Amino acid sequence: MTKSFCFRNRPIKIVATIGPAACLPDGSPDEAKLTALFEAGVDVARLNFSHGTHAEHGARYHMIREISKKTGRQISVIGDLQGPKLRLGTFANKSVDLKEGQAFRLDLDTKTPGTEIRVSMPHPEIFAAAEAGKTLLLDDGKVRLKILKVGKDFMETEVVAGTRISDRKGVNVPDFILPLSPFTPKDIADLDFILDLGVDWVFQSFVQRPEDVQEGLDRIKGRAPLLIKLEKPQAIQNLEAIMELADGFMVARGDLGVEMPPEDVPQVQKRIVREARRIGKPVIVATQMLESMITAPTPTRAEASDVATAVYDGADAIMLSAESAAGSYPIESVQMMDRIARRTQEDPMYRTNLAAQKYPLQNTAADAITAAAYQAAETVGAKAIVVYTLSGQTALRAARERPSVPILVLTSRLETARRLVLSFGLCPVFTEDVSNFDGMVQGAVRAAEQSGLAGPGDKIVITSGVPFKQAGSTNILHVATIPGGKKSAESGCSSTCGCHGGKKK
Repeated sequence: MTKSFCFRNRPIKIVATIGPAACLPDGSPDEAKLTALFEAGVDVARLNFSHGTHAEHGARYHMIREISKKTGRQISVIGDLQGPKLRLGTFANKSVDLKEGQAFRLDLDTKTPGTEIRVSMPHPEIFAAAEAGKTLLLDDGKVRLKILKVGKDFMETEVVAGTRISDRKGVNVPDFILPLSPFTPKDIADLDFILDLGVDWVFQSFVQRPEDVQEGLDRIKGRAPLLIKLEKPQAIQNLEAIMELADGFMVARGDLGVEMPPEDVPQVQKRIVREARRIGKPVIVATQMLESMITAPTPTRAEASDVATAVYDGADAIMLSAESAAGSYPIESVQMMDRIARRTQEDPMYRTNLAAQKYPLQNTAADAITAAAYQAAETVGAKAIVVYTLSGQTALRAARERPSVPILVLTSRLETARRLVLSFGLCPVFTEDVSNFDGMVQGAVRAAEQSGLAGPGDKIVITSGVPFKQAGSTNILHVATIPGGKKSAESGCSSTCGCHGGKKK
C-alpha cells in the first residue's frame, strides 16, 4: 500500500508555531524551510499574534496555503490572539532585589520610577478586584506577594518569595477574577485581520468566565471556530460551562503552572482532555513539550515522556511553541515529536487505554451511525472509515470514538476540510458533492484508493446521509470492498436510510 497523502500513520496531530525560524533574514517566509516543517510532520500551523506584524503573518499564511496546494495535503492555520498582558512599570535602576518578608507597594503612579519599596502597576482593574489576603505573582511566579491592604490606587503587600525583579515584568492574579475583557484593542484589530485572512481557527486567550467565551463568539460571528486557551485557574473553576460554549480547547500548561501549584497541572490536563473527548471537541496539549530543543538537538527524557503522556491520554493534538518558532532545531523538534507519537501508539496499552475511555452517546442518528461504524470497522477489519460531511459534525463524532483505523473525511466545503485537520485521526479531503447512493460508494472507494489507505480487496466502512447535500442528515452505514479483490461490495445500510443498494423498493 502506498503512503497516504493525507494521513501520516499517526492519529494525533502536530501543531507548530510558525515564526522567525522558518523565515529569511528579511522576515519573509522561507518556502523551503516551511515545506520541510510540514514534511517533517506538521499538520497545523499556528500564527502567534503576540509577536510579529500583520504583514509578516499574512505572508506566512499565504505561503502555507501555497504549500498545501503543492503537496495536496490540507493544512489548518490558526490565528492565536495575545489577550491582555498585565505588567509592572519601570525601576529607576532597571531592577531591584525583593527579599522575603519585606514590604512592597504597588500603585498607579506611572511617572515616578520604581525603587526597592514600590513600583507602578498601571492596571486599575487589579486594584478594583484585589482583596487583602489574596496573592499576586510577578515574573512568571518568581516573586510572590501577599496582599495586605488595598486602596483605590495603591496596594500594600508583603514579599512571600523574592528575587531580583526588572522592568515591565508580568503580573499574574491567581486568586480572583478581573473585571477585564479578554479582547484588547490590539486583539480586536488582530481578529479583524485574521478573519479577513481566512484562518481556520481562532485561539482566544485570558478566558476566566463563560461570558468571555460568549464575547469571543459574538465578535467572530461564525466566521471561524473558536478554541479557548485554558490558562487560568478561574477558567478551570468554570470548566464545564466554558467547554459547552467553545469549539475546541488548549491545555496551556505554562500559564496554568504559574497561577496554580505545578503538582495540580497534570490532573487538570487529564480532566480537560477527558471532558473534551466526552463532548466530542478537539483538545490540544501545549507548552514546554520539547522546550530544551530550543537550544539542544535532543529533548530530555522527561520531555519525551511528557509528549507520550498526551498521546496516551487521547489528545487530538500536541503543540510546539518556541521550539519551532524561534529555536535552533525546528525541523528536528517536529521530527522528534512525530517519532515519540508513533512509537507511543505502537504500545498495545495505547489502544487499551483509548478503548477503556468510553463515553455515553447522544440520542441522535449521527451518534448511532458513528458508533456502529467504529464497531463495524473492528469486526470486518476495515482499512478506513469514510465519512461524508458538510458541517464536519459527523466527522467530529466519529473522531470521538477514537477508532484504530483512519477516518477519511470527504466534504464539499473547503473550510470544513481545513478545520477538521486538527482533530484526532481525521484525514479531510475536499471533494465534489454526491447526489445518489452509487455516487457515494464510488466516491468513497476512489478516495480510499487514491489516498493510499486501502487497496484491492480491502474493506472500508462508509457513513453518509439521505437526503444528500443536507447537513445533519447522517443515517447511512455501508461496508464496501475495494474492487479487484475476491469479494464484492457488501451493503450495510441503516434501517433509517430508506434505500437498498441505492434504489428504493
